[in-house]
Amino acid sequence: MSNEVKTKEKVDMDPKYIIKLTVTLFVTCVIVAGLLGLVNSVTEGPIEEKNKTKTAAAIQEVLPEMEGSPTVVELTDEMTAAASGAGATITEAYEAQAGGSVIGYALKIVSSGSQGNIEMMVGVDAEGAVTGVSIVKNSETSGIGSKVMSNENGVLDQFIGKSAADGTLSVGKNVDAISGATVSSRGVTTGVNAALAVAGVMG
Repeated sequence: MSNEVKTKEKVDMDPKYIIKLTVTLFVTCVIVAGLLGLVNSVTEGPIEEKNKTKTAAAIQEVLPEMEGSPTVVELTDEMTAAASGAGATITEAYEAQAGGSVIGYALKIVSSGSQGNIEMMVGVDAEGAVTGVSIVKNSETSGIGSKVMSNENGVLDQFIGKSAADGTLSVGKNVDAISGATVSSRGVTTGVNAALAVAGVMG
């Protein structure tokens, strides 16, 4: 082995070199972590505010007769179990009033679509019938699943008036799907079934 190779190996294994490399990597990680934290702190507020605005708009859309602001309803184990039993998750619940009386509930439900979660707001009136469905957030395929999300051909409007009396809602049975977007349609249908189940235990 040549002296040049021996010298190189000696430099590479030099403890001082290893310590210097370790310190450099550590400092770099600290700087990157700090920058990520800074970006998060700057964007967290606007993102949260945007989500609140979208949620408020969705509540108003599914419960247009609501007067004033809705009242937040604390989620119970029974409500969570009802949604889970229907194949979805409930994340928020609101009570709406008009004329001093409860007219219904706005329930934020998360179900699975073709490309990820579908977050929707489902309105259910005091008699247990759906008053509207509004998509809050989704990642469905543009031009396919997105047609369902944007209510093309009134695909979301078909749920209005549906209730537990109609039985479990199912694509191809009592729910129509947009061609090529069956999975997205099923995701929304699952969410509506979950909302009806939750409304049922809310009394």
